[in-house]
Amino acid sequence: MKKQETSIYFLQRFIPKGAFDLIVPYFRNHTIHLTLTHERKTVLGDYRHPTRDHNYHRISVNVNLNPYSFLITLLHEIAHLMVWVHFKNDVSPHGKEWKTQFRHIMIPFLGKGFFPKDVEQALLAYLQNPAASTCTDVRLFKALYRYDEIKPGYKLIDDMEPGHWFEIEDGRIFEIIEHNRTRARCRELNTGKVYFFSTIIEVKHLRKDKRRIA
Repeated sequence: MKKQETSIYFLQRFIPKGAFDLIVPYFRNHTIHLTLTHERKTVLGDYRHPTRDHNYHRISVNVNLNPYSFLITLLHEIAHLMVWVHFKNDVSPHGKEWKTQFRHIMIPFLGKGFFPKDVEQALLAYLQNPAASTCTDVRLFKALYRYDEIKPGYKLIDDMEPGHWFEIEDGRIFEIIEHNRTRARCRELNTGKVYFFSTIIEVKHLRKDKRRIA
């Protein structure tokens, strides 16, 4: 997996216009090595605190994120940095201290036009009790997803009605039976087995009249 350490000024290519000036102070006040990383399926960003071998803060962010997801992820990791500065390892990674820091860091970026209205409204709701990942908040995830480069034929399960078919990465095909609040009950067509999927998983949408199941 290739990584690229980058200058702070290079960030302007990846975040909403105007947001850069609010980020600069964190890099001036703390020694941060920023790495832009190609897509990682399990994480959007990462923070590593200083060690004996690396006497600086290390932050990585996936370079394929849209500008709004990139900014939120970067601020998420900066919040970890600030928690380390104040508490070291004496608190949980996403406990009340991190939630407080993340809100404090995020608030100056709101109401400035950096985010589209739908993203900002979802973000405001998310900030009431921010979680370890934006991917766990359906409303915020869907708002941010609208600004991704979506592959042709792909959708979120949440955007498909019961009765529709979809294919996952390993080639298995499912039919949506019903939606619950955060999960969908689905039937695998070849085996008849029932599985539950998160409604914010991106899958390949299939048309029944265009796909034949063996």
